[in-house]
Amino acid sequence: MSNVLVLALSILDRAIGMYMLVIVARAIMSWFRPSPRNPIVRFLYAVTDPVLSSVRDFIHYRLRLNLGGIDISPLVVLAALWALRALVLPWLVRVVAGAG
Repeated sequence: MSNVLVLALSILDRAIGMYMLVIVARAIMSWFRPSPRNPIVRFLYAVTDPVLSSVRDFIHYRLRLNLGGIDISPLVVLAALWALRALVLPWLVRVVAGAG
């Protein structure tokens, strides 16, 4: 059973890594004026908008930070995903592997 959980955590680690790449691609894409009809652009917005807009709203309305139009939500999400991937997942793997 613990091998299945370690495998699931490994798959989660890969998924987080891929999502981080998608967020970086979205951030780089924001430097240009891509066509909103492009399927890649539509995919990137569809996958990242729910998370980034939630973080953006939290920063703006809850924390009341005004950064002069600079959107730091990709950095915040990347930092949170990095922490999850670098700190929490290895600890969970050790806990699961030790329990089996």
